[in-house]
Amino acid sequence: MDSFTVLITGATSGIGLETARQLTATGATVLVGARDPDRGASAAAEVGGTVLALDVTDAASIAAAAERVPHLDALVNNAGVSLEDGPLTATGIDVFRRTYETNVFGVVAATNAFLPALLRSPAARIVNVSSGTGSIAWSTGPNPQFDHGRGAWAAAYRSSKTALNALTVLYAQALADDGIKVNALAPGLRATGLNAAAARSGGDPAEAAAAVVRLARLPEDGPTGGFFSWDGTEVPW
Repeated sequence: MDSFTVLITGATSGIGLETARQLTATGATVLVGARDPDRGASAAAEVGGTVLALDVTDAASIAAAAERVPHLDALVNNAGVSLEDGPLTATGIDVFRRTYETNVFGVVAATNAFLPALLRSPAARIVNVSSGTGSIAWSTGPNPQFDHGRGAWAAAYRSSKTALNALTVLYAQALADDGIKVNALAPGLRATGLNAAAARSGGDPAEAAAAVVRLARLPEDGPTGGFFSWDGTEVPW
C-alpha cells in the first residue's frame, strides 16, 4: 500500500467498482462507499478495498462515515441515479427531487463532510462523475451522441449533471488556494445498472474507470475546474 487514500461513493458496481479495482491495483488504500453494507463488504473483498457505509442522501450516514475517515487524498463522487424513461413533459416533480437528492445535493453533502480529511492531504483531488448529456453545448448543438428530437428525455438526470458541472467549477474556485483540484468526468455510456440504455450499451466500465483514476491522481501541474471525456479531451460546458 502507498500513502494514497481515496473514497469512492457508490462503489459497489459499475464504474465505481472498476475504479476501486484499478486504484487498489496501484497500491492505494480504497474506501468503498456503499449504501448497503453487505454489498459494500462483498465489493471491497472483491477489489481489496475497505467498505465504508455511506448513503449520500442521508445526513446521519454521511456524518458517521466522515468521523471514521481522518485523511483523504482523493474523493470520487460517483454515486448517481437515473430514474426516468420518458420526456420532460411527462416527468413528475418527485423524479426531479429524488434525482437531485443523489446527483447534486448528495455531492455537496459528501464533499463538505469529507473536506476536513481532504485538507489534511498536501495535494487532494476531487473527481465528480458527470455525463456528456449534462453539456449544454452538446445538448443544443450538433452532436451525434444526442437525438434532439426526443422531447428532452431524461431531463431530470441530464439537468442534474449540468448542475454538477457548475458545482465542479465553483468548488475548484473555492478550493484553489488549498491546492485541491476539482474536475468533472464524462465517462461515456457504459454497461452499468444506471438505466436500461446503459445496461445494453456494451461500453466497458473499466475504460471509464481508468479516466477517473487519472483525474484522482493528477500531478501538481494538472488542470482544475475542467470537464473531460473518458479519453482526456475537454467537453464543452
